[in-house]
Amino acid sequence: IAGLTSSLDGNANEAEADAHPGRTAAAALMYHVIQADGVLRDVEKSRFKEVLTKEYALSEAELKSLVAAARAADSEAVDFYRFTSVLMDRLDEEERVAFIELLWELVYADGYKHELEENVVWRISELLGVSGRDRVLMRQRVQERLGIAGSGEPSDPAQG
Repeated sequence: IAGLTSSLDGNANEAEADAHPGRTAAAALMYHVIQADGVLRDVEKSRFKEVLTKEYALSEAELKSLVAAARAADSEAVDFYRFTSVLMDRLDEEERVAFIELLWELVYADGYKHELEENVVWRISELLGVSGRDRVLMRQRVQERLGIAGSGEPSDPAQG
């Protein structure tokens, strides 16, 4: 997403743990999405790492550090506001819509969306001021790009 990397970068002079609060906030929300249905599949973990590496041009060590920070932040958070408020301060409207598109990519990493994942994206969208229309358009864009027809829900109930 053009601009997302620079918008979420912190001051290079800050301590390493606090150097990129926007990255950590975004990664924590992404991590929450991939494990929202209670099943964290290898394909979801792989896609999560691919997205982070691509968006932030991370080395393997930086990726490992960010994934650990995201997991820790997500496990400590009582709500999404902690993360979305950071993103609201750093991203403009277009970048926030693009972030929702990234979340949909993670939702569909395993080929379908679970209702809990969809609910998480809806809640994050609301907190980021992304309209329901834009949220749905981003979902449809990802479905089209990935060749996922219809609702994107599993055809086999045992999958979900």
